[in-house]
Amino acid sequence: MATHVGFMGNQRPRAMDERDIGKLLEWQAEGARKARRAGFDIIYVYAGMGYLPYEFLLPEYNRRTDAYGGSIENRVRLVRQLIEVTREAVGGNAAVALRISLEELRGRPGRHAESEAHEVVSLLAELPDLWDVKMDSSPTDCAPSRFSPEGSHEPVIDFVKRLTSRPVVGVGRFTSPDTMVSQIKRGVLDLIGGARASIADPFLPRKIREGREQDIRECIGCNICISSWHDGVPVRCTQNPTAGEEWRRDWHPERVARAASGASVLVVGGGPSGLECALTLGRRGYAVTLAESAGEFGGRLRFETRLPGLATWGRVRDWRLSQLAQLSNVTLYPGNELDDAQILELEHTHVVVATGARWSRMLYSAMEVPIAELDVPGVYTPDDIAAGATLQAPVLVFDFDNYYMGGILAEYLAAVCGGPVSYVTPAGHASAWTIMTNEQPQVHRALARANVALHTLSRVDGFDGETATVRNQFTDAEIRLPCRSLLIVGLRRPNDALYHALAARGDDLKSASIASVTCIGDARAPGAIVHAVHSGHRYARALDVPDDVELYRRDAPISDVAPRIYAADR
Repeated sequence: MATHVGFMGNQRPRAMDERDIGKLLEWQAEGARKARRAGFDIIYVYAGMGYLPYEFLLPEYNRRTDAYGGSIENRVRLVRQLIEVTREAVGGNAAVALRISLEELRGRPGRHAESEAHEVVSLLAELPDLWDVKMDSSPTDCAPSRFSPEGSHEPVIDFVKRLTSRPVVGVGRFTSPDTMVSQIKRGVLDLIGGARASIADPFLPRKIREGREQDIRECIGCNICISSWHDGVPVRCTQNPTAGEEWRRDWHPERVARAASGASVLVVGGGPSGLECALTLGRRGYAVTLAESAGEFGGRLRFETRLPGLATWGRVRDWRLSQLAQLSNVTLYPGNELDDAQILELEHTHVVVATGARWSRMLYSAMEVPIAELDVPGVYTPDDIAAGATLQAPVLVFDFDNYYMGGILAEYLAAVCGGPVSYVTPAGHASAWTIMTNEQPQVHRALARANVALHTLSRVDGFDGETATVRNQFTDAEIRLPCRSLLIVGLRRPNDALYHALAARGDDLKSASIASVTCIGDARAPGAIVHAVHSGHRYARALDVPDDVELYRRDAPISDVAPRIYAADR
């Protein structure tokens, strides 16, 4: 993929001959036998998302002129043979499933049916024991909520059950029990596949069965979990901070250790990190006070959930508030801004500062680091937009944050500012990091629909209130763009003044019997919402845990000396 350097390579394949195909079938059979010996009850043949059997199905890949190419009957031959050798290998002791992508095939008229997808399913209808149907590419198969609703696969896969008597399972970021039941009752699917939903809440089926739908921690569709796979790191989840930590840190998604003391905790800041921290501390049994300076909780989510496509992200706030409402040992105080002197008077054992971060007006250098702030009239940050600032057109959005914010604000401003909007980034694509979350193609389409002019591989070098000076990041070639309002989406800085003010008053803390002051979330190190939630959860798990605990379990230690870390940093 030209848009994802991590997937690129210089070696090109050769066409398989009959001997290669024979070997492939042998390997599939041997793999099936090993899977059965390992105890698996369902063995898959995978014909989806660019894998080899899928490539045989599409003529763009399959240019063969033998029995495996040409007609749809020939192109489906390899998939048929893979299913047959798998079934023979397991000898009736395991089910054989076929996972297949149908998006491209559904878009191609068939010779004998509505589409080639209909023809493929008809040709293989009763051969697998289970049909597992999906889309063709990650941006559509694992689409983010910003661009696709749950259950969005239905228009592509809705016909399969009409052509086979075998059960059919499908995916599509299902989170609502009502949506799941609807597709089953309407005959779209027999079984619901829910990877992202199960990462967000591994006990989703149990909660439905027990009538506890209100306790389901619904996926927000941010696709941070998918970015973990792209990045080759343990899975992360914005909603579920225990994801990827179940074995490493022994974090159960629903159970936490009881409070090890009678300590009380004041959490200052009711954004994602503060909410998660207060909830987990409350579940442990601590007496918790959560104070928020604004009139409502949510922190950055108060603004971001009002941006195009991000309303679903409000589940991060709403689920935690609903769970906090069930805890009598947690007290919520919105509209309460506390300073260090007031905190010293409140008689809490521990103070947690979760006051978030703010966007800066820093520019960006040819050395690819932030440089001095551009402090002149007409320069704005996302915080100004959140506060209600009205920008005059033409607007230029300079984005070196590279995640969703720059692209989404360019889209938003194109709709509200009444004039042209340009987007400048040092990266090669708009919102470049969103390639990791399967959003990048849709980001570019959204900006094109909004008529936002893109200037990639470029940086803003100056602004005089009428014109922005833009330079190529590599050649330093200069262009000048009309600009009355410059929005910089770049470096975020922690709002840590309260933490430092408290930390500097050591004697006063001791006199007030405050045992610790800790900074968490964006106030400690600005990041994505997933990082803030994880930080708040980690603090709450570690409170009153001895400092000599192991950092985390490792499969294969690289040193004979076990790592050690202070509990507050776990």
